[in-house]
Amino acid sequence: MRATLPDDIRHVFELQHQASRAQPDVPVTLRRERLLRLSKLLDEHGPALAAAVQADFGMRSQRLTEVADLLVLRAQLAHTLRHLARWCRPHKVRTPLVLQPASAWIERQPLGVVGVIAPWNYPVQLALAPVIDALAAGNRVMLKPSELTPHTGAQLAALIGQFFAPDELCVVQGDAATATLLASLPFDHLVFTGSTAVGRKVAQAAAANLTP
Repeated sequence: MRATLPDDIRHVFELQHQASRAQPDVPVTLRRERLLRLSKLLDEHGPALAAAVQADFGMRSQRLTEVADLLVLRAQLAHTLRHLARWCRPHKVRTPLVLQPASAWIERQPLGVVGVIAPWNYPVQLALAPVIDALAAGNRVMLKPSELTPHTGAQLAALIGQFFAPDELCVVQGDAATATLLASLPFDHLVFTGSTAVGRKVAQAAAANLTP
């Protein structure tokens, strides 16, 4: 596993932050295209990811990863792509009498930059499932795989680097201290799955910026 340097982490965050503010409204077509790229990554390189998981665990069959990780992600992608256009449409709501004849609606917008800190036990599924949701919502994403699955983390970093620009989606590699550093950045939203001990450190780091 190659640890990502702190300055590199901050630089990529700034790239994503600036890109998200330059394009606050992300078209459905672009969201769909990003999801299709992720789907292509899984279709073309699923065996390589399964082999990486097997190398990390030593005893987990590639067939198990295909079912428990890749099949689940493909189903999530299919569901998301099927409903994406409807989810992105403005939703009309009732207008109070005192405000009529005005009309009102809810229009869902991207938050900006989302951080994802993933665990080791299902290292592909639990890393990419929140990424799918974040990309569908029009966000930029920084993903931190578990340091306990270094082969999988390295494979994810290499493949995502082939399919996505750093200001769209990137992988940060490193130990628990790297996760804490990542959590200290002023993300618009942070997704963490893992142990209680690490979770406390992540929560403390995120609290300084009131990151949800």
